[in-house]
Amino acid sequence: MAIKSFGQNLSRWMDGEAPHSTVVISSRMRLARNFGEFTFPGQAEEGQLDEVQNQIRRWWNNGGLKGLGETKFVSIKELPASERQALVDKHLVSPALIKNPGAAIVNADESVSIMINEEDHLRIQALLPGLQLAEAWQAASDTDDLFDARFRYAWSPERGFLTSCPTNVGTGMRASVMLHLPGLALNGSLNQVLGAVGKLGFAVRGMYGEGSEAQGNIYQVSNQVTLGQSEEQITEALNRVALQIIRHELDSREQLVKNSENALADRVWRAYGVLAHARTIESREAMELISNLRLGIDLELISGIKPQIFNELLVFIRAGYLQKIFGRELAPRERDMYRAQLIRESLVKQ
Repeated sequence: MAIKSFGQNLSRWMDGEAPHSTVVISSRMRLARNFGEFTFPGQAEEGQLDEVQNQIRRWWNNGGLKGLGETKFVSIKELPASERQALVDKHLVSPALIKNPGAAIVNADESVSIMINEEDHLRIQALLPGLQLAEAWQAASDTDDLFDARFRYAWSPERGFLTSCPTNVGTGMRASVMLHLPGLALNGSLNQVLGAVGKLGFAVRGMYGEGSEAQGNIYQVSNQVTLGQSEEQITEALNRVALQIIRHELDSREQLVKNSENALADRVWRAYGVLAHARTIESREAMELISNLRLGIDLELISGIKPQIFNELLVFIRAGYLQKIFGRELAPRERDMYRAQLIRESLVKQ
């Protein structure tokens, strides 16, 4: 099926209306699960993986996930390469899944997605806007319960849920927040704050998680320990850390306005000028300029532009999603041209 079956609506995490959304872009909960009667994906033969997918699909066809409302089942190998990448761009699936490839189930507002035969048989994900870790955990847990009622998980009384990667054994849970931190970057204290977060046992990565590069002052902070702590403890610990980062970021923004408002306004308006008029723009430059623009919106240095444009453009300017929007594969120079066009048109609509 084509990715257009998901519609042109924004994913729920992109709407931006949520607690602490001036700093926290999204909150995510991901649960790793495996079925006890099957070899884990890393060692399984293709036929075994096909049977896992077929069992889930038959169960889904029979209403197994009706508790999530309307859902779509997508076989990744049936999608063109650009549409696979567009799923990654919207954070609905991981880069690893589209290389395998397995399958995915996504609900109507794209707040819940389930990856099948990625590193584990199941990766259940809940993704919400702003700082809503407890709500994301509840959504992921409710989805997990639907699978648990039908399938037998690989589970040990001593170790908890068994996973392909030993670091996920226990709860199998990865909790993360995606943060926009331009204030800390501009005042030079970003490395200090993120270094302290690392010493507390949390991982700091780029926008697309492990192995991804940080661009546009966007960082993911997630738990590293899954064994020996409950899901609620992990959630509460990350929430505390996120609130501390938010405080540092807002303090940094306040100091920037107090000490160098004109220079900051100049940075914001220069970013707007390039974004509103450029005829070609590379992804990295676009990310930096969009970050500056969002900072100006949040500090009310520029008006008439909705903050949600930031979340939208984070997705729409990516190579895979650009090709989805314009309906064909694009050469690198074409992508730069169409990226600039899309940004200009998005700003005009404001």
